[in-house]
Amino acid sequence: MTNLTTVSAPLRDRLGRPIHDLRISVMDRCNFRCPYCMPQSTFHDKYRFLKSAERLTFEEIARLGRLAAGLGVRKLRLTGGEPLLRSGLPELVSELSTIEGIEDVALTTNGVLLAQHAAELKGNGLHRVTVSLDSLDETVFTEMSGGFGGLAQVLQGIEAALEAGLRPVKVNTVVQRGRNDHTVLDVLERFRGTGVTVRLIEYMDVGTRNQWNASDVVPSAELLARIRTRWSVSPAPGRYRGEVAERYVYDDGAGEIGFVSSVSAPFCGDCNRARLSSEGVLYTCLFATHGVDLRSPLRAGASDLELLDLIRHAWSQRTDRYSELRSVLRSREAPLRKVEMHYIGG
Repeated sequence: MTNLTTVSAPLRDRLGRPIHDLRISVMDRCNFRCPYCMPQSTFHDKYRFLKSAERLTFEEIARLGRLAAGLGVRKLRLTGGEPLLRSGLPELVSELSTIEGIEDVALTTNGVLLAQHAAELKGNGLHRVTVSLDSLDETVFTEMSGGFGGLAQVLQGIEAALEAGLRPVKVNTVVQRGRNDHTVLDVLERFRGTGVTVRLIEYMDVGTRNQWNASDVVPSAELLARIRTRWSVSPAPGRYRGEVAERYVYDDGAGEIGFVSSVSAPFCGDCNRARLSSEGVLYTCLFATHGVDLRSPLRAGASDLELLDLIRHAWSQRTDRYSELRSVLRSREAPLRKVEMHYIGG
């Protein structure tokens, strides 16, 4: 019998990019309403999120994870919405961490519930965690979480992750001009020397509902200049092809900073990430306008080979490079109806 998890060479798209990472959204709901992701004006109390039966089961996710590994995927990341709202998540981690060929299972979370789950997640095979944290200023934090508190819980979650051995712990900070850019150095100061890597992310036009404007973007080069007024930092070499963040290290040895510059310095040419929504739609770009439904064939009894063909075709025909073409695509008369970030994760 053919071992479907064995692959001689990773699947490549039409631009020669191999599939390597799969980001799996396990939950479209969130306990925050960050304006750049899930603005309260749209995602209000009457908004219709997916019902439980509409989301992929853990068994279905694990099956697709095994098939993806057979096509070259080596890293899995669980995202949301907020993934820790999904009951029993450590059980899924345990399933995914034992898939042949998978070298890394990670989690992205807002951190509010992390303290109570960190040790169990680690015990079930989670390797590392990334926490979204946009400011240490209580007022700014509350504004950027859509009116929700929780800063103390997020910081407790980061400490719990470190204690549990979920390393490296990374903090993602989405930087918006006039909203939190004045607090960036405070975030860096807080985590210098702790083993936590802060990644500064340029505000992106993900989805269609966050009222994105280019004037709200603080380019990474500008942030680097601000940082150098306080600390001496030097560029560090990338670790692997497709690495999202450009790395800088503190010259005094206090750790590193990452810059994710999708707007000012697009990295589409090395993008090797696919995304699976919580209802089983496969997307080949964060800025995608459409995807491939895998849930329907899954539940209709499709064989592994049939599912593999669907995934293989989606990736092999891929030509996505939205960030490189942003200005052209946004100038079109009819706006693109891009999938929302809460639906497929970041």
